[in-house]
Amino acid sequence: MKNTGIWLDKDKALIVIIENGVELLNTITSNIEHFRPHGGSGTRFKGGPQDVVQDSKFLEREKHQLKQYYKSIASEIKDIDALVIFGPADTYKKFSEELHKNYKPLSTKIKGVKKADSMTENQVKAWVRDFFKLN
Repeated sequence: MKNTGIWLDKDKALIVIIENGVELLNTITSNIEHFRPHGGSGTRFKGGPQDVVQDSKFLEREKHQLKQYYKSIASEIKDIDALVIFGPADTYKKFSEELHKNYKPLSTKIKGVKKADSMTENQVKAWVRDFFKLN
């Protein structure tokens, strides 16, 4: 049985696949741009002239980059038996929603969607083993 755990945030996904007692760890980086608004004209008057930072283009680009990120993760876990998704922030929830929306066969294999802190690779492996009670 292929038990799989995915810890993910916006920067990377750690995929742990445990099959017949053997653990495999794969890392996928997201390549999502980090938006830092800058610019604007300085003025010494409160409420003076300012440049408006157009972040709608950035948000749209980020949405497409997230979709690509999720697609690359989904392609890595095509032939699994059970899946748990976990991570900090809300990227793990969005990935779960993406699986339910666009990857129905994978979404039926989800056994849990959990919040978790940032972890080292060994902590991620241990977390997945504990979740599937493989110790």
